[in-house]
Amino acid sequence: MLSTNPVVAVSNLVAQTTGVKLQVVDPADPVEQELDKIMEADDKAQTEIDQWIRDNSAFAAEGADYSQITLNARIDQRFEEIKKAYEDFIQRHPNHARARLAYGSFLNDFKFEEEARTQWEKARELDPKNPTPWNNLADYYSHRGPVRKAFQYLETAIKLNPFEPVYFRNLATLVFLFRKDAKEIYNLKDDEAVFRRSIDLYMRARRLDPDDFTLATDVAQVYYFLKPEVTDDPEESAEAADELADETLAAWDEALKLARTELDRQGVLIHQARVCIQYDRLAQAREHLKGVTNPALATLKNRLQRNLEEKEKQKATSPPAAEPAKVPPKSES
Repeated sequence: MLSTNPVVAVSNLVAQTTGVKLQVVDPADPVEQELDKIMEADDKAQTEIDQWIRDNSAFAAEGADYSQITLNARIDQRFEEIKKAYEDFIQRHPNHARARLAYGSFLNDFKFEEEARTQWEKARELDPKNPTPWNNLADYYSHRGPVRKAFQYLETAIKLNPFEPVYFRNLATLVFLFRKDAKEIYNLKDDEAVFRRSIDLYMRARRLDPDDFTLATDVAQVYYFLKPEVTDDPEESAEAADELADETLAAWDEALKLARTELDRQGVLIHQARVCIQYDRLAQAREHLKGVTNPALATLKNRLQRNLEEKEKQKATSPPAAEPAKVPPKSES
């Protein structure tokens, strides 16, 4: 269903990477071995907790009396075990940037955002050329503010590693969501320019990761917010609308090529039908809707079909547009 969700519905403004830069470390170093064991225990604990939560939901659905208090106590116990392991390690190795990054990500996963920020800021100070803490801190500031700091930190992450698509994608999302700040920071004249900047950043991410389906849908969805140029000349306005429609449909075609499942594919068809209805390409819209058969998309399909039928009725009852009067050529004297 990701293909039918708008960009603004993302739960995290900025996606995080693993929180730990993949560095070349000495596998024989006992300090690195100790940290790796803590990180493995961290992963295992979070997997266990996820399973406990799923099991608890299943029991509740079956009417079983499984106490939420008991579940919370088990989660707190596992959390404290891993937290203590990280803190003991950092107390002995306070300048270990990789440990600070890993501990910050662990805290952030459990919604201790302020404590995570402290660890990431320390990692940034210890290893300022590592782009990961800059990116992760941008996540924090995109939620808590100041937002301009999120822009600044993502720009720094990109300078440090211009080959990481996540950073471009995060900045594109930030530009899209915080338009007023983006206009001032990048000296953009209006929202249209902001949306174009966002598309450009998403496209830079796509060039680095051309096979990512959700990234392709991110690009395509921004086109919904663009408006065709309107001029005093009706023909020029119609031409501008056609060009934007073609551009939007082309973006969805790119997503269609990368669809991972049949639901993905039909979700893109829903979007293409919506674009065609918006730009009065009604026959084309109807063809796209014919390909949507998944029950999960039935509500969206029915809504679009009603919109399509309403537009078809309006078009059938509207008088034909008057052709402009032709001015006879002047005769030569």
